[in-house]
Amino acid sequence: MIATATRAKLGALNPVEPFLDILRCPRSGADLKLQSNTLVTSDGRHRYRMSEAGIPLFAEEFLSSQAEVQRHHYNKIAAAYTANLNYPHTQEYLAYLDRVVLDAIGPGDLGTVAELCCGRGEAPMLLKGRISRYIGIDVSENMLQAARQLHKDASSLFLQGDATRVPLAPESIDTIVMLGGVHHVPDRARLFDEIAHVLKPGGRFLYREPVSDFILWRALRAAIYRLSPMLDPSTERPLLYEETVPVLERAGLASLHYRTHGFLGFCLFMNSDVLFFNRLFQFVPGIRALTRGAARFDEAVLNLPGFARAGLQVVGLAEKPVSAQGKAGLPASATLSSG
Repeated sequence: MIATATRAKLGALNPVEPFLDILRCPRSGADLKLQSNTLVTSDGRHRYRMSEAGIPLFAEEFLSSQAEVQRHHYNKIAAAYTANLNYPHTQEYLAYLDRVVLDAIGPGDLGTVAELCCGRGEAPMLLKGRISRYIGIDVSENMLQAARQLHKDASSLFLQGDATRVPLAPESIDTIVMLGGVHHVPDRARLFDEIAHVLKPGGRFLYREPVSDFILWRALRAAIYRLSPMLDPSTERPLLYEETVPVLERAGLASLHYRTHGFLGFCLFMNSDVLFFNRLFQFVPGIRALTRGAARFDEAVLNLPGFARAGLQVVGLAEKPVSAQGKAGLPASATLSSG
């Protein structure tokens, strides 16, 4: 396995050391060197300390106002967010969504992977054995500490950073993953520009996000986002096709796949963080089988004529073309599987 070979090479180094070749100062873009427990630019102008858990804190003093709101929000709800992923029906429906994501990305090694808005680090679990090096970036220190407890191998690094100002070198990443992170970033143009900036030519951007292309879900979500303490309506906005694919293309990324998933079954079994009655499903006999049946029902509904974009989650894949075309934009015909 590619990850096993990498771990053998890394040895007992400081966890940041194997990643210094691709880490950069988010303010100046300068190279970084390790001095004791601090990352410092070569001219000494910018310094970034590391937490006791070994997490570089790039966003401690350098964070957009919108990301600061998310940082505060997720530091507050981190424990509850993680707990909500442990219900059997949630796990079962997530397993279905994971299979959909794996189908979208296809087989093969994924090289150096960066997961933006990584939370507890979903990508290493989903893409196990296909990653040579992994960098998880999030604004919440509490989420990153939970991630560090889950992923302790030397080929993984977690750091605090802003998704629109990532501390990574240009064209240094093979695959960027966002699993529920894009909708937390209001400035999508800046986010996609940043993704295009750090992806290698031929590199891919894989995402799975809440989507509100279907007008019914758009209306329901507008109400739920205002009522639930687990959500922050000031900075969270589900995706829309018109605000995603054309913006990706203007950033210089060709959209290869955009397809929605999840319908009524998703509503019932994947919202225990906002629909508290949902948690009682864990006591229902055979709940895992019921959830699998609900996922199959949802898929059948979304295959009906006119329902292709009626799902509650979208799985998308975009690619940075090998032949650099700047940001002149890509034709809409580059988008496949858009329903």
